[in-house]
Amino acid sequence: MKSLFKQNAIFIALSLMLVVALGLALLNLPQGELHLLLCDRHTPARDIFYRYYTHVAEWFPYVICVALLLFSRIGDGVFASAAMILSALSTQLLKHIVNAPRPVTWFEMFMPDVQLPLVEGVRMNHWFSFPSGHTTSFFALAFVVCILLTKKWSKQGVWIQIVLFALAALGGYSRIYLSQHFAKDVCAGILVGTLITILCYAIFYRYEDKKWYNYRLFAKK
Repeated sequence: MKSLFKQNAIFIALSLMLVVALGLALLNLPQGELHLLLCDRHTPARDIFYRYYTHVAEWFPYVICVALLLFSRIGDGVFASAAMILSALSTQLLKHIVNAPRPVTWFEMFMPDVQLPLVEGVRMNHWFSFPSGHTTSFFALAFVVCILLTKKWSKQGVWIQIVLFALAALGGYSRIYLSQHFAKDVCAGILVGTLITILCYAIFYRYEDKKWYNYRLFAKK
């Protein structure tokens, strides 16, 4: 576990800083006011980018998991798959326990005079807001890839961590920009994605020296 935190310290630190920043903002601003402050930066280019970029979390994580299972060590693929599946299940469980209204529903209930800046063509969801499943997937995937890449290319570790964090953070922000989630939902998604990934690492990397972990389906003869 020490190697995990040492090799990925920048990604973990940046993620925690983002959680703290969102937490402080939530403590100092009402939920509706903070959401309007964060989502009211629309341009046509941003609308197109975030509309499509947000969908990366719906399919790309599982493409990566399949690719790892097929072309990398079986153990890495199992680790990645477990992190993605467990984080998704945890998020869905929390969603159905809390059953919080999404921004469009919340504003209709509590601030009906406010017109949210919505993006044309985006189907809006109304319930199960907390936490953000897309944010969970973005951060779980980014952290998994970060762990695997920094182990292999330690010299480039700093830039790998910064780039992957930025990609995950953009994914989380896309949920606020599109008014699919509040800041607190994104904050919780970051925590779920990173903590579940750490848990899966602790479970599976104890077996890294085992034969099954290092087995490759397409090993060179």
